[in-house]
Amino acid sequence: SYKGQIFSFPINLFTLYQLYNVTTPQQAKDKLKEVSVKTDDDSLEGHMLSTVGPEIYNTFVKGYTTKQWGRSPKNLPSFIIKRLPIRFTYDDNYFNDKYQGIPTCGYTKMFENLLEGIEVKLEVDFLSSSFDRSDYKKIIYTGPIDAYYDYKYGALEYRSLSFEREILEGDFQGNAVVNYTEEEVPYTRIIEHKHFSDPKNSITVVTKEYPQEFDVAGDTEPYYPVNDIKNNNKYKQYENLSTGESVVFGGRLGLYKYYDMDQVIAAALKATEDLCI
Repeated sequence: SYKGQIFSFPINLFTLYQLYNVTTPQQAKDKLKEVSVKTDDDSLEGHMLSTVGPEIYNTFVKGYTTKQWGRSPKNLPSFIIKRLPIRFTYDDNYFNDKYQGIPTCGYTKMFENLLEGIEVKLEVDFLSSSFDRSDYKKIIYTGPIDAYYDYKYGALEYRSLSFEREILEGDFQGNAVVNYTEEEVPYTRIIEHKHFSDPKNSITVVTKEYPQEFDVAGDTEPYYPVNDIKNNNKYKQYENLSTGESVVFGGRLGLYKYYDMDQVIAAALKATEDLCI
């Protein structure tokens, strides 16, 4: 959603038809070549301008990225946006994978099933002095790696989220996710949960996502690592500390890496395989 208009996203041939009235893949490619602005700038902004030009960059990326990361796209690495496909077909799927899906009853139920028969302790501060780590031969840690080492090299930066939920009648937006790309709109997207699994339900739950800075001393939670040069260099210092440790670091926070769900599952399976060798 941009200035009251709804666009197909990720960018595909229908998106380009909406913007430029092109109808064939070749017309779309020629148009993007015409509007692109060549630059040696390898930032997120530079990559988008040289790939798709200023109109697409301003419509879909500039405002959303600035809100999401709290930083100008000029100061963010291009790989953050390279994970999004640009297609010259009418395929508007987010991913290219042959098989795609989500757990039937959601991820909470999936993990309840995975943990069946395993002791689970909640509301326990793993990093507190009262937690005895000597009871365990191997620890898999998926919290922030800087916190694990008591911020020896300073805190890594993360982005957080706050959520505003409503329960409504009927159908709110007709889709699971609508992104709001204008910088002036304070939230980045609205999730309508029933469209993931039960679109015929007469009740709907919608969630607005508001990006915010993560504060170590506050009550926010870390969600997204800020993988700019400064933070990545700091992470490498923590990574060097972990060499030879018995602890296994994992996930977005433990490895300070922007993982999608399929990537983090693949990394977990690989880590398990390495432990069993």
